[in-house]
Amino acid sequence: QVQLVESGGGLVQPGGSLRLSCAAAGNIESIDSMGWYRQAPGKERERVAGISSTGSTNVANSVKGRFAISRDDNRKTLYLQMNNLKPEDTAAYYCTAVLWTATSGWENYWGQGTQVTVSS
Repeated sequence: QVQLVESGGGLVQPGGSLRLSCAAAGNIESIDSMGWYRQAPGKERERVAGISSTGSTNVANSVKGRFAISRDDNRKTLYLQMNNLKPEDTAAYYCTAVLWTATSGWENYWGQGTQVTVSS
């Protein structure tokens, strides 16, 4: 069974930094695109950043220059480095990945989410 497990969330003061991780577990044979989304209370889920299988990245305008996405396929792990955090970055952060398994082929998976709270 495939799982995406996020970690690294928490409470941080404005201007601080956090690094989120998302580890993929299970009989994964290949990884395609990966990404991070977030959802604040009362708001729709929004895409924060994405990274292709070749390493091409893109980030939302709202976090450009502050957030960076990266991946380590050997560790089957996705990262989101978040710097200069603002209160409006407060949300539950979810990772997503398109993964290949022998039993299911290519499928899109989601993690359970990790909470990031930016407050003084």
